[in-house]
Amino acid sequence: MRDGRKRMVNGDQEGEEVSGLSLETLANPAFNLAGITKLDLSKANLESIPESLAARMLNVVVLDLHSNQLRALPNSIGCLSKLKILNVSGNLLESFPKTIEDCRALEELTANFNQLNKLPETMGFELNNLKKLSVNSNKLAFLPQSTSHMTNLRVLDARLNCLRCLPDDLENLIRLEVLNVSQNFHYLHSLPYSIGLLISLLELDISYNKISILPDSISCLTKLRKFHAEGNPLVSPPVEVVGHSIDAVREFLIARMNGAPIGIPPAKKTAWYSKLVKCGTFNGRIVGNGRPGVYENDGFLLANYRSIEGITSPRYVGMFSPRRLFSPRKSSPRR
Repeated sequence: MRDGRKRMVNGDQEGEEVSGLSLETLANPAFNLAGITKLDLSKANLESIPESLAARMLNVVVLDLHSNQLRALPNSIGCLSKLKILNVSGNLLESFPKTIEDCRALEELTANFNQLNKLPETMGFELNNLKKLSVNSNKLAFLPQSTSHMTNLRVLDARLNCLRCLPDDLENLIRLEVLNVSQNFHYLHSLPYSIGLLISLLELDISYNKISILPDSISCLTKLRKFHAEGNPLVSPPVEVVGHSIDAVREFLIARMNGAPIGIPPAKKTAWYSKLVKCGTFNGRIVGNGRPGVYENDGFLLANYRSIEGITSPRYVGMFSPRRLFSPRKSSPRR
């Protein structure tokens, strides 16, 4: 385990960075915690944190508790009025104490890979400075409605949960740039209309859910640069449109909203004969690209293996066109 104390300067505030110390050492009343601004207790096999210890860390700005065995955080965590970054990923937490709402300076809260089934219902009203909320890989069925009041939020990562819906009034998240609610699988069936009113959104990932219809408002996401929706049973827009480009999605939704005829972007065309590079028989198996046992494209079996690249030249294209090869033979007139 790492063991060290290091002086550091954060802006105008001089503090101390501590990592690798045992819980017994930190809990000793003689140990001065007042000067510590960054405390790393990750990978320390912690099962709990004494209330008295958290109450003494009044100047901590960064607290890293990831990869432990914590089942709960102490209520006294609310005393950390200067705390800006809290990482509790990789623990066994099922919920946060309500007192976490008193950490009003908090800017980043990372709680991935826990057992969270709920978040404090009013946390969005209190944590107004939060810029990043990452709670992926938990058991959350809902995000608090108060989440829409986190007006400084830039990143919201809630993938790999059991989300059944998203909060209304998402348009209040005027600074949100990244929203990831992918891989909620068969739980998430729809998106709120307000998702299309996130004026700063750059990345949206809704892949691997049960969403069949996208709201028209997504056409308003003019700053959107990355959009992932694969793995959904999409009907409107159809998968062909979504897979084409975000611009195609916008055009489709605008046309649908205006009642105009809706077109599906054509798939990229490739010459049918470009796939017939090599085809033959070898030990009774179909061969593709000269390799035995590779099944790539349907083709004609030739008695002896040989390339047919030559007959794909323009001179012979008409002779081997699909229409000529596969259309029914005209029957000769009976006499």
